[in-house]
Amino acid sequence: MRIEVTKGRTDDGIRIVRADGSVAETRFPKKGPFPHDLVHAVVEQALDLQCGFWGMIAGGRHPEDIQALADQLGHSSAKKAHAPDPSIIELIQAERLVECFEAEIWGGPASLDNLQSVADAGFAQSLVPRVGLSAAAVEGIRARLAALQAEWNALPERGTLAVDWAG
Repeated sequence: MRIEVTKGRTDDGIRIVRADGSVAETRFPKKGPFPHDLVHAVVEQALDLQCGFWGMIAGGRHPEDIQALADQLGHSSAKKAHAPDPSIIELIQAERLVECFEAEIWGGPASLDNLQSVADAGFAQSLVPRVGLSAAAVEGIRARLAALQAEWNALPERGTLAVDWAG
C-alpha cells in the first residue's frame, strides 16, 4: 500500500492507494512537527502490528472511520473502563506506542526502560496486553522516523512524502 502525505499549512492531506488499487483520501489536522499517521506507519511496520491503523486501512476501512470504530468497540477511557473488543487491540496498542514515539520527537529520546514504562502505563490504562520493546526495534523505529522527519522538514508546503506500507 502506498501512503502519500501532502504538507499543508494547518492540516495535511493523505492519499492511500491500496494493493487492490482502491484509493482513500482525507485531511487531518497538524498535531505536532511530524504527521501522526506516518508515525503509525513506522511503528506498526517495525513491530509487525497487522491490525493497527494501517492494517485496517489496507483492509478497506476509510481513515475517518477508525475513531468511530474504536469508540464503538470499547476503546477504554476514564469514562468507560472495560476491555476492548479483540478486533481493535492492536489498534489501541499501536496508538499507545505512537504516543511514546511522538513524545520523543517533541522532547528527545528516553531510555529503553523509560520508554517501555510509559508504554506499559498506556497499555494498562487502555486494558490491552503489553507489547515488549527491544533495543533493536526501538533504534530501528527512531532511525526511520528521523530519516522521514528530515524529508518532511525539507518539503515545501504542498510537497508530498510517500511511503510504502507492507502489512
